[in-house]
Amino acid sequence: MKHSPVKQNIIETASTLFYKNGYNSTGINEIISKSKIAKATLYSHFRSKEDICIEYLRYKNDAFVQDIEAYCTSKPEGKAQVMAIFDFLLSFFKDKDFNGCWCIKTIAEIPIDNTKIRNEIQQQKIAFINFIADLIKNNLEDKSKKETQSLAKQVYLLYESAVAESHLHQEDWPIKEAKKIGTIILENK
Repeated sequence: MKHSPVKQNIIETASTLFYKNGYNSTGINEIISKSKIAKATLYSHFRSKEDICIEYLRYKNDAFVQDIEAYCTSKPEGKAQVMAIFDFLLSFFKDKDFNGCWCIKTIAEIPIDNTKIRNEIQQQKIAFINFIADLIKNNLEDKSKKETQSLAKQVYLLYESAVAESHLHQEDWPIKEAKKIGTIILENK
């Protein structure tokens, strides 16, 4: 989605701060200062910090979706395209700014009754499961819709745990092991 340059600057600045420092540890005044704008400018684009957070989540997800789709579909057809999500994660992990999953970091910081942010994160995660299901459907032989969804959820859980554990341990072994398990799961189906 295209935004005005000022709004885009606010989103990008907040995204950097939220991802690096956390949602709760990043204040509105810090976003204003780092964006080099006036408080009135921020509030003319966003009603609340929560609204900025929603845009942050969308901004990070849009880039992720574009990058992972391009990466996976550039690989040879078959299981390699499905398992490419782990190779993509490995390259993401090696990025100097890797700080885990922006969604999981955010969900851990919000109150349980914040349904606005929770719903945004759930929609993004469901879309990712559907992306994996499409990879499976397009690259593996005759899977029923039910079996495809189940496989997609299994691969998704491996991916998500690999993100969390590689961030925790600051090592890439969780990604490599998750890929091994995913390969076994796909071979046995």
